[in-house]
Amino acid sequence: MMIKNKQLSDILFILWAGGAALLSYSLVYALRKPYTAAAFEGLTFFGTDYKVAVTTIQIVGYLIAKFCGIKIISELRRENRFRFFVGSALLAEASLVGFGLLEAPYNVVAMFINGLSLGCMWGVIFSFIEGRKVTDMLASLLGVSIVFSSGIAKSFGLFAMNELHIDAFWMPAAIGGVALPLLLLMGYLLKILPPPTAEDIALRNERVVLDGKGRKALFRQYAPILTLLFIGNFMLLMLRDIKEDFLVNILDMSNQSSWMFARVDTIVTLVILAIFSLFIFCRNNIRALMSLMVLVVAGCMSMTYIAYHYETLHLSPVVWLFLISLSLYVAYLTFQTIFFDRFIACFRIKGNVGFFIAMIDFIGYLGTVSLLATKEFLNIDMNWFALFNHLACFVGAVCTILFVIAGFLIFKRYRQRVKAKEIQPEEILINPQYNTI
Repeated sequence: MMIKNKQLSDILFILWAGGAALLSYSLVYALRKPYTAAAFEGLTFFGTDYKVAVTTIQIVGYLIAKFCGIKIISELRRENRFRFFVGSALLAEASLVGFGLLEAPYNVVAMFINGLSLGCMWGVIFSFIEGRKVTDMLASLLGVSIVFSSGIAKSFGLFAMNELHIDAFWMPAAIGGVALPLLLLMGYLLKILPPPTAEDIALRNERVVLDGKGRKALFRQYAPILTLLFIGNFMLLMLRDIKEDFLVNILDMSNQSSWMFARVDTIVTLVILAIFSLFIFCRNNIRALMSLMVLVVAGCMSMTYIAYHYETLHLSPVVWLFLISLSLYVAYLTFQTIFFDRFIACFRIKGNVGFFIAMIDFIGYLGTVSLLATKEFLNIDMNWFALFNHLACFVGAVCTILFVIAGFLIFKRYRQRVKAKEIQPEEILINPQYNTI
């Protein structure tokens, strides 16, 4: 009877924590991404394409927030999470109102503030759910919200403009205004989650704040592995961001339903959720890490094959979008969700997932900004579909090599620990006394 009650308790906790995490980040997308549904044709910003300028400036704000997040998220204590969450959400909606109020093209400044306000939200939300025995499931639900929400945000944006006839500049604020109160409610539900149990800590290690000395020590300890993973994620995030922000430029939407993005991304979401949820049954952390690396490499290889053989495969745009999205997100979301939580647990690292995710996001968005800036300043007139397809082929091939080597190094490091018969947890010393998150 006790076992059944415990299983029921776990299921209810997953529904509560996982549902709140999924909806939270989905609603964050409603404050950040709806503008990508608008083409803003004919507008320029100091000689550059207006849509590219808006996207680039928002990402610059996001990039700065990610850089600051390396410190903020690593050191954010439990009692301060919700206040930070609320402040970020309110500032994001205020910036969207400013985007509608200010005259184009100068309203791009509002999008800089929007990116700055939302850059740390992923790390804050993840900090509520990490370090638990069911984190694999919770992180999977949070992770697939990226896939699902991107398509939903674009579809709502198209619907608001095409069916409700809301101006393209006011459309983001209108959607954000509906999402804001729901987002604050989800944040509160995350705030009142119970802390990790003794069983959680035994299985996944205690999560603690990580100060500057701790972050440097952690990176030095695992520098070869982390360098490979950071470079690979740099390319994956850059490719993902181009797909999300310019999908209406990559694919011809003239003969497609406004809800096509949502339908495709919903199917991708369900497939990835089904795959990731299986890891909840794997308690052996090194087996989970190796399985994740195999999954990542398979996604990268699949992406390269589809992009390279696109013309001979004769895929329809919808099928191409589904296969590319599935391959890309399997690889990208592995590192955004399950991987680093298991990495900490496997090597008994004293730290938190926020440090790793903030680092890979900062490096990745730096690549996105660099690519967009290069395209505009060199005035390269390029077909968006051809650009994305070539990038997908290149990124998939290079990441395959990087992640195979990283997987080998991870397993080698684990075997060294086993041979050395390490009894005490491998710890990164931060302070004489650890401060739990």
